[in-house]
Amino acid sequence: MCLAIPSKIVKIEDNVATIDVDGVRREASLLLIENPKIGDYVIVHAGFAINKLNEEDAQESLKLLKEAASLTFDNPKEGTDSD
Repeated sequence: MCLAIPSKIVKIEDNVATIDVDGVRREASLLLIENPKIGDYVIVHAGFAINKLNEEDAQESLKLLKEAASLTFDNPKEGTDSD
């Protein structure tokens, strides 16, 4: 299973972008993206930006992912030993 997290392009050098998600920065190849620009949101898989998306969709996806993570970490499964 693959979880795609929208990432914002903050720097481009040659065909490599520095992408940012909530302050976490990584590098991703831009070879598969047409006309990438600083400020674009992309979906990254295996180190390659594979798709661009608009900011509204990216922000909505990030909001939903944060909500899901909050539910997961705030409500551990019953029957697990947390001690």
